[in-house]
Amino acid sequence: MIHLDNRHLEVHAFQTAKDSNPYCGDAFYLDVKEDYFVCVLADGLGSGQFAYESAKAVTSVVESNSEESVATLMDYSNKVLLRKRGAAVGILKVDFRKREFEYSCVGNIRFYVYTPAGKLIYPLPVTGYLSGRPQKFHTHKYSYEEQSNFLLHSDGFINVKTRELLGGNHSVWTMTDQLKAKQVNTTDDMSFVVGTLL
Repeated sequence: MIHLDNRHLEVHAFQTAKDSNPYCGDAFYLDVKEDYFVCVLADGLGSGQFAYESAKAVTSVVESNSEESVATLMDYSNKVLLRKRGAAVGILKVDFRKREFEYSCVGNIRFYVYTPAGKLIYPLPVTGYLSGRPQKFHTHKYSYEEQSNFLLHSDGFINVKTRELLGGNHSVWTMTDQLKAKQVNTTDDMSFVVGTLL
């Protein structure tokens, strides 16, 4: 569990492992700086130790290179998975100065942004997973409004009414509590990241 905030953003991340496994096959990394926020969520294929090692390799390479663009971080993430099991990966980077965010994903990670004007943004992921093979990535870029809420989650997540949750004018802690209460699935690793762009 991680909670971060500054004058531009508040965000909370939460995770559970399949069947109380000591290794969670999902991993996330979040960091907020004065000028930007970066977040990666990786879902290693399968579960257990090898899934954990793949997911952790991705978050480690993003942590070491967080100043890079989303496209570059996706490329680094792909390369670090060579001869590993592979992973679904979603990377979000928010530029507070430009009031823009970039997002790229390969695999079963889902990402939603809900604006105060009532618009739901849902960038479509590329199917498949990262494995070190040469691959093309699609990076989506959007401007954002203050008080936009966002949700990023892996496929073990039990779906909620996303529009109601993100559009309900709730605090990050309230959204987190509502999401945790729904997550009763023990048959898969699960991670979510929920936040507000201030």
